[in-house]
Amino acid sequence: MSNYKFEKITEEHVEAVREIYLYYINNSTATFHKKEITTQEMSELVLFKNPKYESYIIKAEEDICGYVILTQYKTREAFNQTAEITIYLKNGYEGRGIGKRAITFIEERAKEKELHTLVALICGENAGSIALFEKCGYIKCAHYKEVGNKFNRWLDLLSYQKIIG
Repeated sequence: MSNYKFEKITEEHVEAVREIYLYYINNSTATFHKKEITTQEMSELVLFKNPKYESYIIKAEEDICGYVILTQYKTREAFNQTAEITIYLKNGYEGRGIGKRAITFIEERAKEKELHTLVALICGENAGSIALFEKCGYIKCAHYKEVGNKFNRWLDLLSYQKIIG
């Protein structure tokens, strides 16, 4: 098994992260984005001014093979101890245990920031992501039916959560 490392995402990583994300925009329902995004738009998705929220690239040797981010769940103050977790792996890196390592890593970072609950929003078609989060102890807490439309299909959105603090 490769040695995977996590490094904070900086401006120099944004284009590589964008390339990973573009695969999912164009080929899957893992994201509900339907149009390719610019480097600037990607930067806004992964670089945060608030130090509570962080983003990391995942490296296998020197190859950026994915990224994991903690983002603000909701803007109202009562949600300040809840964050959303998102993981994307470069196509071809699935099934190697990287997702589990990424979740464990970002959960530790979230605990250090005194976050209480993590939420993952997952397309109902994304069986791999559902299985990963369930294996890591996340429980399904909501199922929104036909809230997105991509590739001329109506898509469900599932909400998974884990209390970590």
